[in-house]
Amino acid sequence: MSQKNETLSLFLAVVITIGLIFGGLWFFMERWAQLNGTVAKPLGNSNTDKPINQFLNKCNVSNLPEGTFNYGGSTTWAPIRKDVDSSLQSQCPRFTLRYTQPPSGQAGSGTGIRMLIDNQLAFSQSSRSVKAEENAETQQKGFSLKEIPVAIDGIAIAVNHNLNIPGLTVAQLKDIYTGKITNWQQVGGLNLPITVYSRSKEAGGTVEFFVENILNKENFGANVNYVDTTTEAVRKLAANPGGIYYASAPEIVPQCIIKPLPLGRTSSQFVPPYQEPFVTPSQCPNKRNQLNSQAFRSGDYAITRNLFVIVKQNGQTDQQAGEAYANWLLTPQSQDLIEKAGFVRIK
Repeated sequence: MSQKNETLSLFLAVVITIGLIFGGLWFFMERWAQLNGTVAKPLGNSNTDKPINQFLNKCNVSNLPEGTFNYGGSTTWAPIRKDVDSSLQSQCPRFTLRYTQPPSGQAGSGTGIRMLIDNQLAFSQSSRSVKAEENAETQQKGFSLKEIPVAIDGIAIAVNHNLNIPGLTVAQLKDIYTGKITNWQQVGGLNLPITVYSRSKEAGGTVEFFVENILNKENFGANVNYVDTTTEAVRKLAANPGGIYYASAPEIVPQCIIKPLPLGRTSSQFVPPYQEPFVTPSQCPNKRNQLNSQAFRSGDYAITRNLFVIVKQNGQTDQQAGEAYANWLLTPQSQDLIEKAGFVRIK
């Protein structure tokens, strides 16, 4: 009997000792978690077996609503959607962005704003300002549109690598695209017909901006050849010594097979859209031309514009989502990402 009591006492002592050891370990684990700003996971296999506040700890974006939000618009914004927005998605997985193509026609700033007015998007991305008639339409529907600038872009002029001219003035560029100048000899080049390329007016904000600000709302000349994409235009320029095309600077400046052309307000002030010295085709693609960010930011380069987030001012979740997204793009971290995507930071 005495032996049984001794065995029982020994067993209980072992159990109590093990309990104290595990209790102590659990206390220190809890304390360590608190000191490091995390919360320990509860035991079990229930649906709540997830780190508490995981979303809040990871997502440091103020006033960001949860849910899935449709957005779309400018094709110029494609690098931002790819390289910048993906960072927001990884940080804030409960704020889901869904890029939405227009139900008809081509994607672009204008169609994005159209879809925003028709309540098909929560907010849109634009490479041009909102037009007066667009603002008037939204007023009739009981809300307004707010444009929030988040980056700086430039329009670059692309030509064949073999074209030898120092640059173009904005006035000469206008005359080329309205059909008044038809030969490179008229602007200091060889006796060579100019082959003019552009996307159509319906293609998006870049063309609309060009018509509004460079052509002063004049029509394209009959000499303009229309292409569907910048990729198509670049291929045509590479094969055509007399070709010319314009597009967003990040789409043109790093290219190896064509040449970005300096622009000026006068012929004595040509400013390149790239950082000098110019990277020659033989050095590319191991080394590529970079944007002349300083000239874009200072306004020394002749054709620059802002990129905007267009937000509905309707007091609803869509407004909250658009403003929070724009404010996030204006943070130092996001401005760094925008710069890496090929645009110029606005802050």
